[in-house]
Amino acid sequence: MMKIIPAIDIIDGKCVRLSKGDYSTKKIYSEDPVETAKEFESFGIQFLHLVDLDGAKSKHIVNQKVLENIARETSLHIDFGGGLKTGNDIETAFSSGAQQITLGSIAVQDPDFCFEIIQKYGNDRIILGADCENRKIKTSGWLEESTLDIVGFLLQYQEKGISQTICTDISKDGMLEGPSTDLYREILDKTLVKLTASGGISCIEDVYSMKEIGCSGTIIGKAIYEGKISLQQLQKFIENA
Repeated sequence: MMKIIPAIDIIDGKCVRLSKGDYSTKKIYSEDPVETAKEFESFGIQFLHLVDLDGAKSKHIVNQKVLENIARETSLHIDFGGGLKTGNDIETAFSSGAQQITLGSIAVQDPDFCFEIIQKYGNDRIILGADCENRKIKTSGWLEESTLDIVGFLLQYQEKGISQTICTDISKDGMLEGPSTDLYREILDKTLVKLTASGGISCIEDVYSMKEIGCSGTIIGKAIYEGKISLQQLQKFIENA
């Protein structure tokens, strides 16, 4: 069964979306992320991808109160990312209600630290964030580019025990132009990690396509907020699965 995972991105405590990670394109969709999360749950959705965009930019966790409130008010399985740079940040995320965390920039900048975190918490609780543009991993809220190729990056962490990744093709993110199917196929062919596809999902057919190629999950953001995919359609997908 492929997981349906709506995304809530947070700036100033509000639910927003960006295009290609550009903070200047911010569009506010809800003043109350908790109510948004509750609505997702009411349609049978069990998972949530919660991103602290303020944290990603500030390089430390900022919006843990939003995480706490969603965890308290819903039963959603929350994966939290953004600004997780230290052991204290990670502990704060878990103690605030995250069931899983996504390690993004720090996985590039300090792999030894990340290997320790994987060993400490277990690979069932740690997701590798692999956000790329033109195959190169980007960090710090997608503001900085590395020289790491996406597949090599995943293989490096696979050897160290990581079993789950969220891969976002930044050029697709928020553009509603369809996902990077060929890239995801390559990742599934060349690695053993469980892949959650993120970026570009534009219609319910894209969701079925990600299931068909073997993704373990699909993150959906702007397509929900812009009405391109209805929560009723996602509920039907979940029920049929």
